[in-house]
Amino acid sequence: MTATSNLLYLASGSPRRRELLEQLGVSLERIHADIDESVLPGEDAIRYTERLAEAKAAAGWQVVVNCGLPSRPLLSADTTVTLDGEIFGKPADADDARRMLRAFSGRDHQVVTAVALRQDDTVKLATSVTTVRFKTLSDAEIERYIASGEPFDKAGGYGIQGRAGVFVERLNGSFTGVVGLPLYETAQLLAEFGLTLP
Repeated sequence: MTATSNLLYLASGSPRRRELLEQLGVSLERIHADIDESVLPGEDAIRYTERLAEAKAAAGWQVVVNCGLPSRPLLSADTTVTLDGEIFGKPADADDARRMLRAFSGRDHQVVTAVALRQDDTVKLATSVTTVRFKTLSDAEIERYIASGEPFDKAGGYGIQGRAGVFVERLNGSFTGVVGLPLYETAQLLAEFGLTLP
């Protein structure tokens, strides 16, 4: 599979993923791909995240086909946060964000990001798992963070690249994977599809 340029379809609405890809020098065309993100019974965080990344790639590729767009690689990704076997998606409201932040306080949790790259019938997948340790958070810190509005569009209710960066005692894995797109793994996938990064 060889790409003719560094132009890529992106089946994600995440501004953070777009920024990270642009940081690599990739030109993007956004493709809208909605899927059902419900967790299946008995599904762990890794399988859930990989399934959603692949489903977004399939839905995005269907848009490419239906619209008669040129064949070029399409990237999709999904990020979730997990602790004690529970999957933490985006918080539904302030109470949900509060519950998540209290759960992570003073503990290690894992952030899983799966990246799928598809062109025609070829699909490749890469997964990053990062352990993040939060300091013990006071109620006041949690309330100030919720009041900032930052938690509400992010898996696990926080953005490591934003104000929540001060909560992180240590990290073992990929910082950009926690943001939403592990750049090392993504670059390896792009290379497999013949996309040369500047």
